[in-house]
Amino acid sequence: MKKYLLLFLFIGILTQSCKKNDDNPIIEEEVVEEEEIIEEDVDIQVQDFLWQTLNAYYFWQADVPVLSDDRFATQVEYETFLKANPDPENFLLDELIFSEDRFTFYSDDYKELANFVAGVSKSNGLEFGLARIGDSDDVFGFVEYIVKNSDASTKDIKRGDFFIGVNGTRLNVNNYIDLLFGDSDTYTLNMADVENNTISENGKEVTLTKQEGLVEDPILVNTILNIGDRRIGYLMYNFFTLDSGDALNQVFADFKNQNITDLVLDLRYNPGGRGSTAVILASLIHGSNTDQLFFKTTYNAKIEAQFEPGELENNFVSTTGTANGGMNAMLNSLNLNQLYVLATGASASASELILVGLEPYLDVVHIGTTTVGKNQGSILFVDDPENGNFYDPERTNQINPDNQWGLQPIVSQVENSAGFSDYADGLIPRH
Repeated sequence: MKKYLLLFLFIGILTQSCKKNDDNPIIEEEVVEEEEIIEEDVDIQVQDFLWQTLNAYYFWQADVPVLSDDRFATQVEYETFLKANPDPENFLLDELIFSEDRFTFYSDDYKELANFVAGVSKSNGLEFGLARIGDSDDVFGFVEYIVKNSDASTKDIKRGDFFIGVNGTRLNVNNYIDLLFGDSDTYTLNMADVENNTISENGKEVTLTKQEGLVEDPILVNTILNIGDRRIGYLMYNFFTLDSGDALNQVFADFKNQNITDLVLDLRYNPGGRGSTAVILASLIHGSNTDQLFFKTTYNAKIEAQFEPGELENNFVSTTGTANGGMNAMLNSLNLNQLYVLATGASASASELILVGLEPYLDVVHIGTTTVGKNQGSILFVDDPENGNFYDPERTNQINPDNQWGLQPIVSQVENSAGFSDYADGLIPRH
């Protein structure tokens, strides 16, 4: 069970006591004993972890009454509340999540979330989109790109190809989830051609197998196009991973050495990722102006109270840093005054931050469609109270073995140097 669409108040769990009724002690004693047995069967470790984490860090903590610091007068009242919600997922969705929250996600296996954030997955390497065929319930797929060094990269399938069925069964709105995202690691695509606005099966079949631990290189394409007197650098970047800063710097070193005149940044399939990597990319584009603000982060009132003025401001940087083994190399900045960005309805979070954060400093030309509208950040939390529940890959042996849940709630909101943060409905393209 999972859902994927950035002060620790500790409350101990106490055993609830019950009063006896002196008027009918025998009957009351039997009832109390039954109630106590029922309560003992309710394991509330996950519920406790979810409430504690959101009470401490959730961006909308003040907007969810049940997460209020003074919501429970006693430990017993708190425990009773948790036990009244025996299903952790329903508890999270029905009681704790703010109505306007579109992006908090979770899993009952934190490793899945950690791998997802790091760009590691069980995948065949085929990235595709789906669409209805006209007004019918039939569905077809179209290949967006192929992940490097994946099973799909060894097969006769490429970007722009179409498929209309799986294992000989035509895709429709009722079966595509089972056929494409089911338990089977291997499936065969029935490929198709599009002619005269009609899609039809062409007899070609492509069999793909998912592989465990596929690590996607977020830099899918980087090249230089010579068009007239212009030398255009093109970078297709698909995920802001923590460890890709040095690789991006090497790409920009080539762009700089080749004296490009323009840059096209393709973020069409980029859902976001690390804000720190977005800072590096923005600095490679604009320049290492460490006295200029790229974006400011806001948190809930409890978190913000712990910071000094200016500590939540994120300026441009001059090096790749040392995070996750970074080389702390000087950036090969291009110091551009114009940037072309390809962004669509699949571009979110850190991708949108690039457009918004650079807007006050250079001419950002957004080409494509309206973006997702995620002006927020999230962090992965696990049941590790001694570390404030923050996920640390070096502390996995400290995570509660009886609770393997991972929670990635919205903890912050961003705004650019001009104070702009109102793009929850997405960023509208210029072209």
